[in-house]
Amino acid sequence: MARSYVADFSEQWFNPEFWAERAVPVTKGGRGSAWFVHSPVGDLVLRQFSRGGLPGRFIRSEYVYTGEDRVRSFAEFRLLDQLYRQGFPVPEPVAAGYQRQASLFYRASIIIRRIPGAAPLTDYSGADCLRVWKAAGGCVRRFHDARVYHADLNCMNILVAGRAVYLIDFDRGKIVPLMQGDRWKAENIGRLQRSVTKCLGDVDDSLRLRLWQAFMAGYEGGGQ
Repeated sequence: MARSYVADFSEQWFNPEFWAERAVPVTKGGRGSAWFVHSPVGDLVLRQFSRGGLPGRFIRSEYVYTGEDRVRSFAEFRLLDQLYRQGFPVPEPVAAGYQRQASLFYRASIIIRRIPGAAPLTDYSGADCLRVWKAAGGCVRRFHDARVYHADLNCMNILVAGRAVYLIDFDRGKIVPLMQGDRWKAENIGRLQRSVTKCLGDVDDSLRLRLWQAFMAGYEGGGQ
């Protein structure tokens, strides 16, 4: 947990029912397991870890317990805390926790500070949004230059607040060692491009291409 929140924190914060009407489900992204929370220390986001895709159809929110150091919420908290302290555009981590389920499994949760006025990149799909997409490209390039791997780089995990662009949801994220080369960067960008095609499927093809080109201009220019 971040030291600045110790005095106010309660384990009940990980339970959305504790917040009652002060917790509002996140309707965009989040896989139905995230809430905007109005707390005594300000606006937060509570996210309970859950699987997507095919695995999520069978085991939605339970993970095999292999030791506290490998709990997914703790791993994400450590990475976020490192990035936040270094000045990267990520949400401030507040707390991380887990609950054992029988002896083999656990469920995990993380609480972060909500980014004021933030909206997903998908909300910026007009012809007047090229600047935003270029800034998003520069943002992703900054993380890649620092060898920060985002395991689920998609449109919903890139947020825009005013002139600032942020990355969120660093579950399974990591710092990639130099010895592993740079192939992962292209794969990361390819994943994002597939997300753009899917999430902006109702946008005119030529406009979607222009938005993506603006993103790549920002990425290739390092945000310049």
